[in-house]
Amino acid sequence: MSLPRTSLRRAGLCTALAATAVLAAAGVASAHVTVHPDSYAKGATDGVLSFRVPDESDTASTTEVQLFLPTDHPLLGVLVSPHDGWTAKVTDTRLKTPVKTDDGTITDAVSEITWTGGKTGPGHYEDFDVAFGQLPDDTDRLTFKTLQTYSDGKVVRWIEAASQGDEEPENPAPVLKLTSAAGTSAAVGTPAATSKASASDSTARGLGVAGLVVGVLGLAAGAFAVVRSRRAR
Repeated sequence: MSLPRTSLRRAGLCTALAATAVLAAAGVASAHVTVHPDSYAKGATDGVLSFRVPDESDTASTTEVQLFLPTDHPLLGVLVSPHDGWTAKVTDTRLKTPVKTDDGTITDAVSEITWTGGKTGPGHYEDFDVAFGQLPDDTDRLTFKTLQTYSDGKVVRWIEAASQGDEEPENPAPVLKLTSAAGTSAAVGTPAATSKASASDSTARGLGVAGLVVGVLGLAAGAFAVVRSRRAR
């Protein structure tokens, strides 16, 4: 007995939609501006944060990145790592509430870093590294609003913050979680170790998505083979 052509078409359509959904989900998950590592111990000292900015456009390049650092819970001793082809402009601001440290009272902190002059092409990304002397110890998370400007004039505002339990917004801002020092020995590792862990995690996710797609396509091929064999009888 052979299957009707309508059933065959529906099977093929469902397979195509499933594969498209998997690929679309993978694209959305990797397209946001993110900070690495995504967690540090409260009050951690002498560390590095890497802000990954992917170019999502099919035709335009990323030509400017504006990173806004929180001033209600400021990062102290901020330094910007040189980045080939890019020029960084660092802006300080006077703190509403000065921060007392062992070395004295801090009244100013970096509030904005703007990278210009470089170019990130479609399908590529840039990592912008920012070193800090000390993270705050009076909050559980830091939000870094970011503006990404493209060569065609489009500006993507990565500034949305989701409340706990809510779904992720369309343009989420990078968020650094701050945890108690007792449970974060791995999170406060060296930048190299953190980068390797992030790369391994990204690779694992990529392989997982590829496996799902291959599985979906394999099921489709099997369905078509069954239909052909039944028609041949």
